[in-house]
Order: sequence, then C-alpha cells, then structure tokens
Amino acid sequence: MSDQHSFHNFETLAIHAGNTADPLTGAVVPPIYQVSTYKQDGVGGLRGGYEYSRSANPTRTALEENLAALEGGRRGLAFASGLAAEDCLLRTLLEPGDHVVIPNDAYGGTFRLFAKVVSRWGVEWSVADTSDPSAVRAAITPKTKVIWVETPSNPLLGITDIAAVAEIARSAGARLVVDNTFASPYLQQPIAMGADIVVHSLTKYMGGHSDVVGGALIAADAAVGEELAYHQNAMGAVAGPFDAWLVLRGIKTLPVRMDRHSENATRVAEMLTRHPKVTKVLYPGLPDHPGHEIAAKQMKHFGGMVSFRVQGGEDAAVEVCNRAKLFTLGESLGGVESLIEHPGRMTHASVAGSALEVPADLVRVSVGIESGDDLLADLQQALG
Repeated sequence: MSDQHSFHNFETLAIHAGNTADPLTGAVVPPIYQVSTYKQDGVGGLRGGYEYSRSANPTRTALEENLAALEGGRRGLAFASGLAAEDCLLRTLLEPGDHVVIPNDAYGGTFRLFAKVVSRWGVEWSVADTSDPSAVRAAITPKTKVIWVETPSNPLLGITDIAAVAEIARSAGARLVVDNTFASPYLQQPIAMGADIVVHSLTKYMGGHSDVVGGALIAADAAVGEELAYHQNAMGAVAGPFDAWLVLRGIKTLPVRMDRHSENATRVAEMLTRHPKVTKVLYPGLPDHPGHEIAAKQMKHFGGMVSFRVQGGEDAAVEVCNRAKLFTLGESLGGVESLIEHPGRMTHASVAGSALEVPADLVRVSVGIESGDDLLADLQQALG
C-alpha cells in the first residue's frame, strides 16, 4: 500500500487514500486481515513488513495511510480508542517533571487522564483559556513541553486560533497538539496551520455510524511519527482490523455527512437563539459567537455540535434531555443519528469541582443527518 497520491482533493482522498485494490483478487475494498501472525520467508524475511498484528496489520495500515493523507501529516497511527491514542502520545512526548498546558474546556476523559493518571507519573499541568493566546502564553513555564488544544471544544464550543497558538508553542520550544475530533479533517486541518500532532476519537465523525470505537494520532514530522509508532507497538493499544475497516468505510462518506451535519446544526442553532426558554446558544457558526471570525477563517463549515443553556437550571436541562424523542439520550457524538445529553451529569461528570466544570443548565446536542424539519420539531417539543 502506497502513501503516494496523484490527487489532492479531500473528497477523492477520503475514498482512495490507503484503499489500494487487493493485489490477489482486485477487490476494491481493502480486506479485513483478521490475523495475528504472518508466515516469514526465512528468519527475518518479512512479507511487506508484517510479522505480528500488534506491530502492523494491512487493514490498519490502510486506515493509517488514509488518516495521514486527510490530515496532511507524515504518519498516521490508529488505536483502540481516543484515550488510548492520547495515553500513547503523552507517554511518548513527556517525562516526569514536564509540564502541559491544557484547555479550560476539554473533554472530561482527557481531563481525567491528566488529573488522575498522568499526574501520578510526575507530569504537571495547568489550565488556560486557549481561545485567548495571551492566556496560553502566560500559562507556559520553562518545563512546558506540550500545549493541548480542542477546537471546537467540548462541550462549550470554544474556538482557538490554531496558527497563533502554534507560533506561541514554537517560541516556547513546546509541541502543539490539537484534538480535531469535533471538526474532522474535512472541516479543519490543524497541521497546515502549524500543529505538530493531531488527535482524533475515530469513534465520532470519522467512523460516523456509532458502531466502532477507535482513536488516532497524526504527526506532522516523520521522526515524531516513528517515535509514536515505537510506543504504539510497545504499549499495544492498537485498533483491531475490523474496527480499522469500519472507520475506513465511514471515512468514505465523511465529506457528504459533514456538509449535512453542518447544515442541520446551523438550523438548530438559529432556532434555539429564538426560543424563549433558551438563555444562550453556543455554536461557532453564529455571528455573535466570540470565536466566529476565527472559526470562519480556519474551518470549512462550523460542524454538527451545538450546546445551549436553558431557563430553570439543572433540573430543566435534564428534563429537556428526557423529553427528546428523535434526539437519542446518549453519550458520544458524530453519528448519523442525533444525540442529546446533559454534560454535567454525563460526559463531563469527571470535571465537577475543577476549573473545567461545565454549567449545570447546559445541554449538548450532536446534530445528525436526519430531516432538519424533524429535528427542529423535536427540540421545540422537548423545550416545551
């Protein structure tokens, strides 16, 4: 499988990058190589570099080449989950005593990884509002090795100027890591704006059908990619071949899905701004969003995630979630079906009492690709 492509348009890469026709049968879809080990042509004589599927698997290779092509990176790596990818990244880049700047609005699992796991290893971290470059600069210490960014962020949909923070990271001798899960590479490509490493939960928009769990790292530098690959093999939390195949299948329709997600989310956000029981709508596509201009500059569209606050506090927000019918009450996001959740009690319960605690009256929706009219009607009845 080759990572050399004579085409560069995203929609074509999504379908063809890494997806070389099977040389044996001509199958246009890469096979699921459900295999643990490989026959060697003599001691040390590996066919195509394959010896054991923790180290490499042809189906996973196809996905990893696809990911690197879509994000414009030199190396892509696929993992068993987004947090497995993050764990590998942090243990590759950091040593005890190093410092990381993390956003004040981040996925609860990422915060838990820093606060409860990595900190026990002797890695220090501090919180900054990454939408404010001056706050990022102020949070850097002589020990800072990584600046971590989510944009759009989870669940408050904050926007970070990737190019500006990349310049700050370079000046400090730190690496910029961007979690691009909410945007996907179709809407935003952080490496082109100066990021060193991109993180994905492949479970979300990349898979797109709520039927697979996975994670990814894409490195801008080949040497960093090799170091990550060494740790991926040494630590072993790799994507299985069937999971890799499911993500590859999902990616083929990523552009058309993201267009529809963004279209529906825009309609949802605009309706919510007019609803009397909604006190605030968080969506970067709205002109009054504080990060709107930056999002318009660095994103193709504004994505399918919308959060909003409601009158009546936490109990009212929970009731909105419970009354929804078409929007399924559930964690995760990015599938073709619409989801609704209460972040404070669900995905972000781990940040309660911290600087990342989310408002109790907040509702988060992952807007799917159903009929926009039906989605609006469901939210209107759920709000009452």
